Amino acid sequence: MSPSSSMACFADGSLELQQAQVSEGAAVADEVMAALERNGVSFVGLAGKKDGKGKDGSGKGRGGGGGGGGGVLQLPATVRIDIPATSPGRAALKVWEELVNVLRKDGADPAAASLNVKAFTKILKKFVKVSELQRATDLFSEKVKRSPFSSSDKVLQLADEVECIFMKHFTGNDRKVAMKYLKPQQPRNTHMITFLVCSRALLFHSHVSGIFTSTGNSAYMEIVYHVFSMFALISLHIFLYGCNLFMWKNTRINHNFIFDFSSSTALTHRDAFLMSASIMCTVVAALVINLFLKNAGVAYANALPGALLLLSTGVLFCPFDIFYRSTRYCFMRVMRNIIFSPFYKVLMADFFMADQLTSQIPLLRHMEFTACYFMAGSFRTHPYETCTSGQQYKHLAYVISFLPYFWRALQCLRRYLEEGHDINQLANAGKYVSAMVAAAVRFKYAATPTPFWVWMVIISSSGATIYQLYWDFVKDWGFLNPKSKNRWLRNELILKNKSIYYVSMMLNLALRLAWTESVMKIHIGKVESRLLDFSLASLEIIRRGHWNFYRLENEHLNNVGKFRAVKTVPLPFRELETD
Repeated sequence: MSPSSSMACFADGSLELQQAQVSEGAAVADEVMAALERNGVSFVGLAGKKDGKGKDGSGKGRGGGGGGGGGVLQLPATVRIDIPATSPGRAALKVWEELVNVLRKDGADPAAASLNVKAFTKILKKFVKVSELQRATDLFSEKVKRSPFSSSDKVLQLADEVECIFMKHFTGNDRKVAMKYLKPQQPRNTHMITFLVCSRALLFHSHVSGIFTSTGNSAYMEIVYHVFSMFALISLHIFLYGCNLFMWKNTRINHNFIFDFSSSTALTHRDAFLMSASIMCTVVAALVINLFLKNAGVAYANALPGALLLLSTGVLFCPFDIFYRSTRYCFMRVMRNIIFSPFYKVLMADFFMADQLTSQIPLLRHMEFTACYFMAGSFRTHPYETCTSGQQYKHLAYVISFLPYFWRALQCLRRYLEEGHDINQLANAGKYVSAMVAAAVRFKYAATPTPFWVWMVIISSSGATIYQLYWDFVKDWGFLNPKSKNRWLRNELILKNKSIYYVSMMLNLALRLAWTESVMKIHIGKVESRLLDFSLASLEIIRRGHWNFYRLENEHLNNVGKFRAVKTVPLPFRELETD
């Protein structure tokens, strides 16, 4: 081959390489611009584009330059992004998001690069322990540090450019204001809540004191007891949820990702503790005031619990952005999905909340009585029997006893149909049906305590308990695997101390047998009976909070519920506008 022909081949190769690079850049630009346009970002000065095609409709280029370049991007220099004045921040963040998402496909995400470097470092450390070849490890480390995914500053340059544009057009070159939106700082943690959490015992101490000091005064024990028990159980459940959040965070269980919660608005364990302590303090204050008013003989003293209910309802439905509005609205949305289970797709948060309701049946019974008492105006004349002796009240109590199980069974049936007739969902629905049957038999036994119904309670409740324990240990927690390397547990565990898992299984077994109290016929006074009911309801909530941790641990490790689907990598900024 002659020198001239060699030079010609080299020139042709360089030209082809340049065209390939330009074509690749054009493809990336097209992808970014198309994604931005789908999200409502428009462009000014982009001629010859309609529906992603050129003027000739062939789609050879955004600028219509289909000839010669083989689809090479030919944008005029005057093209710019048209950012609306009404929501400039959202449009700018969409630009940032699409740039990072596109570059992430090529491994240029700085967060992913940092994780990859850490992963290589840990792998090499393991390699040194096994092979004892420190020199080879050093060579590998240098190779990793010089690799493009580790040393490329492409994304950093783009980030600097976006920051400059954002500062110039939206913050008047004020970098401090711009960084508040683009790189928000995490709120500082304080220890003020510790004091409030430590004073939690005041709620139960005051409530129990009110029960025992009201002997002979049926107004407190029969009326106010229901209201304050309701708030006490809610406060306890929120406190245990805060404990769950604390443990999930410390064990690196990505609960926000599993529940599909936004990390910018999701509750932290400190928020949950604060909510629980706030409820506690409000209830204790109302409890003390109510006792003082009763002892002073003030008329309508029992209307104070009604005022507390109105206050809590107003806070729940408050439309203003205060008192964790995003969390309150999320809770109401989840409750709507549960109540109308057959009509909404079952998400992780929906069935998780429905499981919480199955442990809050005493709370629902207290809510039933409270609604009846105040809606009927009984607090004026104190006729306690109005909401207890009526036949309709008894029927409603029966419905409330199995309503959470009914909702949960409907969710399982919906998932059974949606997931290709998965037999596990049908079996899970059977578990809740057995719980409904057991609840119905216990309700009948309470009305007619005959020996026949005693045996029916033992048979139905024992069957339901065995069913529930099997599902807890095997399906929800993934335990009792005879082939596991961790004896009778599962292969992957987060907690290092295995004995914790065995103790938890025994504790769950013991708390599942709380129904046996209903057939023991313990002869105690009315005050002690109320205290026993409240204690059993609290133990069931504690069991549920205990169950929550292992259920999400198994979901995090094994994706047993098939809810963990990867969408996009979370970006390092919060949204400026929330729904």
